[in-house]
Amino acid sequence: MSDEFEEVGPIDYLVVEFPGNRMTGEGLPILVDLVDRGLIRILDLLFVRKDDDGSVTGVEMADFTGDGELDLAVFEGASSGLLGQDDIDEAAKALEPGSSAAILLYENRWAAPFAAALRRGGARMVASGRIPVPALVAALDATEASH
Repeated sequence: MSDEFEEVGPIDYLVVEFPGNRMTGEGLPILVDLVDRGLIRILDLLFVRKDDDGSVTGVEMADFTGDGELDLAVFEGASSGLLGQDDIDEAAKALEPGSSAAILLYENRWAAPFAAALRRGGARMVASGRIPVPALVAALDATEASH
């Protein structure tokens, strides 16, 4: 592995849908805080809109709060080039017509030292995944109901 990537943490992506194209920007301060604290590094941040006819177009970063300032200026230029048109098309399949989405590709910087130590020791990642919160809640409720 290239020395350049020795200290890189796991890379994840999120596709967050905003039904009815309602992007309020409410989560942006928390995302900025995660970046400022060095927990994550934004590699790509794209916004797309899926029209009623199913066509998908890019959306410019905007002033979501209506205060006249570009709310996403801190992320302007966050484009590694890793997300391609095929990724956008795949993400768009999950969207309902008449909605918008943010596609976020980020490095988990908090895990970089741990991941690097494992790699130096000869370990390798063989599986990874996420448990959706609704599935976790349902499993906990089922466990509680059975006791």
